[in-house]
Order: sequence, then structure tokens, then C-alpha cells
Amino acid sequence: MRNLMRYCAILSIFLMFSCGENAGKKSEEAPAEEAETKTEAEVAEKDVILFFGNSLTAGMGLEPSEAFPALIQNRLDSLGYDYEVVNAGLSGETTASGKNRINWVLNQDVDVFVLELGANDGLRGIPIEETKRNLQDIITTVKEENPDTKIVLAGMQIPPNMGEEYTSEFRNIFPELAEKNDVKLIPFLLEGVAGDPELNQQDGIHPTADGYKIVTENVWSVLEEVVEKK
Repeated sequence: MRNLMRYCAILSIFLMFSCGENAGKKSEEAPAEEAETKTEAEVAEKDVILFFGNSLTAGMGLEPSEAFPALIQNRLDSLGYDYEVVNAGLSGETTASGKNRINWVLNQDVDVFVLELGANDGLRGIPIEETKRNLQDIITTVKEENPDTKIVLAGMQIPPNMGEEYTSEFRNIFPELAEKNDVKLIPFLLEGVAGDPELNQQDGIHPTADGYKIVTENVWSVLEEVVEKK
């Protein structure tokens, strides 16, 4: 709890910024480019797990190989799962911009869709219902595109400076949507990482390489119930 409070205090300083609007980071655009350069031939033989999120998914400040989607790919490979991971994280993404981008991302077949958006909405104080509606629209679009796609929703928390009511309602968005849509939920993506200066970069928000190893475990603990060996 102390670490989470420290994290929230640091995070509140960045209310005027999105989760990934700092320039000059190594991987700010790389994940989106990677998603774009994945050809049908490259993924034809494998099922696709697509991570759709903001700078936390993109791995801002680190090499793409250090972000949790790449670490999940390593885990899958080591355990003999035949999946291709696509990192479609984009720094600065909100639920509204994600909603506008989703159809482009779904141009390829997706077997597992991991949705990690909402943190930037909370930082900007976007109304809860708007964030919830956008996330629901993204989930609905994925289901309409392919009803067989398995969806995993990553939960997020925000600092208390927006007020106790807003903070609580924001936290509840994710379990409520997961239950409503019968999708898997990662309760808090940054569990065990948020607020720990040893596991976060200098901005106090984005995990270090070691921090992402813990995030990977948070994701894998849910994802392993979704993936299947052929």
C-alpha cells in the first residue's frame, strides 16, 4: 500500500502529460511500426496474440525486447506454445484514440487480444462513463470482427488527487467490463511494480527492465489460462 501511494504521488505530477508523451525514448514508435510490418506470411503458421495498449505496452524508454510483450513471447517459445506476439502499443494512446485505431489493428487475424488502455484517460480526468464506453466499444469491435478471439483486459489504477470517488470508479471500470463481457481480467497490470523506485524509470511511471519482468508475471498468470498448445 505504501508503494502504491508513492506511485500515485509521483504519477499525479504527470497529470498534464499522457503516459508516453516524453520525446526521445527508444521505443516510442517502434511497437506500432512492428505491428505494421508484420506480414500475413510471417504470422500465417502461428496463432496471434495482440497486445493493444499505450506506452506501458510499448515499453517506453527501453528496447522493444525488454517490454512485457517480448518477454511473453520468450515465455511462450520456451514452453513450446506456437504463438506470434504482436506489440501494438502506442505511446500516448487514450481509449478514444484506441477506439479509432482498432479497425486498422484488426486487419490481421487475432486469436488472443490483450487490451491495456485507460491510464491516460484517468490522468486527464476524462469522465468515467466515456472511458468505460470506449473500452466497451473496443471489446465489441473485437468480438464482432471475430467472435472466437479470446480477450484479456488489463486493469489499471490512478492517483487519488482526482478525488476518492473518481479514483474508485476508475478502478472498478475494469472488473465490471470483464464480468459484463465474460473476458479474463488482469486485476492490476503494475502490481508489485508501481511505487517502487528500484523497478521504475526516472519518471516514476514506466517500469525498468526488471520491473517488466514482474509485469510479465502479472500478465502470464492470466494469459496462461487462455493460450493452448497445438
